[in-house]
Amino acid sequence: MYFELKENKPHGTKDDPFSTYHIWNSGRSFQIPVHWHDELEIIYVKSGCLTVNISGESYIGKPGDAFVVSPGNLHLMGAQTGAVDYFTFLFPLKYISFRSDDMLDESLLEPLNSGHLMISPRIGDAAGRLCEQLADIYMEKKEGAGADIAAQIRIKIVLLQFILEMWNKGLVVENDTSGRNTVEKEMVSYIQQNYTGTISLKEFGEQFHLSEKYISRYFKEHGGSTAERVSERELFYQKLQEDIRGVPA
Repeated sequence: MYFELKENKPHGTKDDPFSTYHIWNSGRSFQIPVHWHDELEIIYVKSGCLTVNISGESYIGKPGDAFVVSPGNLHLMGAQTGAVDYFTFLFPLKYISFRSDDMLDESLLEPLNSGHLMISPRIGDAAGRLCEQLADIYMEKKEGAGADIAAQIRIKIVLLQFILEMWNKGLVVENDTSGRNTVEKEMVSYIQQNYTGTISLKEFGEQFHLSEKYISRYFKEHGGSTAERVSERELFYQKLQEDIRGVPA
């Protein structure tokens, strides 16, 4: 059921992976169906009231409020009555990575992408100014006033400032949800579906937008280490051990 809820709609393009959606509802009740995706999503309420549900927790967003949907988290949003104007900003975390396997990547961006860290879903008005900047860039691009390369540079600067703001305010936390995080669930499914074939670290990393170095370290540290997860973790470990350690499983 979980995997069937993955959103099939592509977000962004190869040249511009960042997506902005501006939704204005003039008073009709509506609900975006529950879904999940690989991108991090920022929901920003410009005006009106928006109901947001993230991982089973419901929130009411008022003007200036923002919410964060971490990669793989089930969520939905909607409104029963009254006009609401809101933006959603979606991007893969590798979009703001310098892809240098530095401390930022290894200790923050990749754990956020894999689900071992998360940004608290409700961040209130902690990033209202930055969300307004993203909305302004979107409107400029829509009107043809924003050059593509210049706009991308501005967007990346704002997103890095957003991550910094979340970090400084203590809103980056360990993912304490029970059971495996959603990305790991998807990895289990992928391994099970491709168990008879050969799966390399390179292929695995490309599939889940994680570096080979991070995957190698993760499975060395966690493979088969938790009793209730041992069977599926061992499945991972046996399939990837040869590539990770250079010896047969």
